[in-house]
Amino acid sequence: MKNVIVGQSGGPTAVINSSLVGVYETAKSLGVPQVYGMQYGIEGLLDWLVVDLSTQIRSEVEAELLKRTPSSFLGSCRYKLPEIGENDEIYETIFARLAELDIGYFIYIGGNDSMDTIEKMSAYARMTGSDLCCIGVPKTIDNDLAVTDHTPGFGSAAKYIGIVMKEIVRDSLVYNLKSVTVVEIMGRNAGWLTGAAALAKGADCSGADIICLPETPFDLDAFVESVRTLQAKRGNLVIAVSEGIRLADGRYVCELAGEAATHDVFGHKNLTGAGKFLAGVISDRVGCKTRAIELNTLQRCSAHVASRTDITEAYQAGGAAAMAAVRDSESGKMVVLRRLSTRPYLCVTGLADIGEIANQEKLVPREWITEDGFGVTDEFVRYVYPLIQAELTPVYIGGLPRHIALN
Repeated sequence: MKNVIVGQSGGPTAVINSSLVGVYETAKSLGVPQVYGMQYGIEGLLDWLVVDLSTQIRSEVEAELLKRTPSSFLGSCRYKLPEIGENDEIYETIFARLAELDIGYFIYIGGNDSMDTIEKMSAYARMTGSDLCCIGVPKTIDNDLAVTDHTPGFGSAAKYIGIVMKEIVRDSLVYNLKSVTVVEIMGRNAGWLTGAAALAKGADCSGADIICLPETPFDLDAFVESVRTLQAKRGNLVIAVSEGIRLADGRYVCELAGEAATHDVFGHKNLTGAGKFLAGVISDRVGCKTRAIELNTLQRCSAHVASRTDITEAYQAGGAAAMAAVRDSESGKMVVLRRLSTRPYLCVTGLADIGEIANQEKLVPREWITEDGFGVTDEFVRYVYPLIQAELTPVYIGGLPRHIALN
């Protein structure tokens, strides 16, 4: 039996390390001699930054601490492999490194762009006759991976947003005056996270007054009119907007502020500023106190309110990847979560071809968005609700959560 190597890529989540523990513990239970970790993903492998995970996860206590530790334990990267045939020297270097470590199983934990890496690695292995098995483990707070019902990381981020929105709504009611708070939420071109703001609504909270997702064209005039109408009924409003909301002509709202958009190596625009821009528009056109709140990285690193369901499924996804690669010799696949039932909630792992997933985006169905485009339906809430259930309390020492870091 050959060795396993695992890496983490893209933006981190509160539960990405639970998947790492799942890969490690399952691989070891299958008799794998060594489980190596790539520091800083595939880019770190190219720089020969590799660690033996048995020197990092030395006990059950450390494994449990790692499950409760946010961000990517091994470090991450946003590195785009070239198309096969364009610069095969990079692939030759990668496969030479893997051969030197006697690697038979390559497992990558990440989102859309990371699955692009799995697709190319498995394709190059087939082309060269290598027996390397390449498996992807889903990870993204954006919940935009195709085929899988949802992605590990999304449930905890959705839980955080539901909690924070309730607290922001409560805070907005302090003063007897007219105000609007605009909360900008991550998600790029998918509105799953922003829709999670609807979780705040309940018997003790009115919830977000307007929720704007990128799946429907954003009409600035209709938005302002809706704000004006709602404020006539109740003075203090809280609005959730996705960072990726766009006008009918395709322009991102954040670009209306006049700042030139930058791009990452995969060509994605770096989106920020929609909330601040809309707060300014409301101040000018409605004439009331406004505030913009950008949750930013808090959405993906708040492990102190992580969903136990999310942590458990992240661990199971990592374990399923190790099983698929080591026991079943699967390659060119990603682990997917398949929901069998919502009430009661039942979900199992499966596999899907990476070609159906890499470089695809799963968007919120139009029927789960209200007709006016300023909210989500009860069906959306029913979909998200099981994913935020229960907690796995951090290990507190001296009043603060204890984390584990790479030695």
